[in-house]
Amino acid sequence: MLFLASDHAGYELKEHIHLRLHERGVAFEDFGTFSEKMDDFPGYALRVAKEVVKHHGRGILVCGSGHGMTIVANRFKGVRAITAWNAEAAKRGREEEDANILSLPARLVTNEEGWEIVSTFLATSFAHLDRYKRRIEQTDAF
Repeated sequence: MLFLASDHAGYELKEHIHLRLHERGVAFEDFGTFSEKMDDFPGYALRVAKEVVKHHGRGILVCGSGHGMTIVANRFKGVRAITAWNAEAAKRGREEEDANILSLPARLVTNEEGWEIVSTFLATSFAHLDRYKRRIEQTDAF
């Protein structure tokens, strides 16, 4: 399952991603925000992180820089959240770190760039190379 959320700064990009996912028939749950009214990102990141771990799913988070959401999400055991500003960064995060949450910087990418990043993240699989698996095991041991 895919889980989606943003704060006020990421609302427009999240809505664009929501529409594109819906058009393509991708199953997802949108946890908000549902307006551009000022709010705080930690609650949204928390909700997505918990659901991703609980359902072994993936998440998409959107805030102004992408960093705040990533920091909060990575506080949960089992989450490997990355901030990606282009498709190559998203691809490497999936292939090498088996990232399960993508955080987007709404103030740094256009809607179309954001969708390209999301599409790449969703289409890319973990490479399962021994060195990547070893590094994930080391990280998960903390």
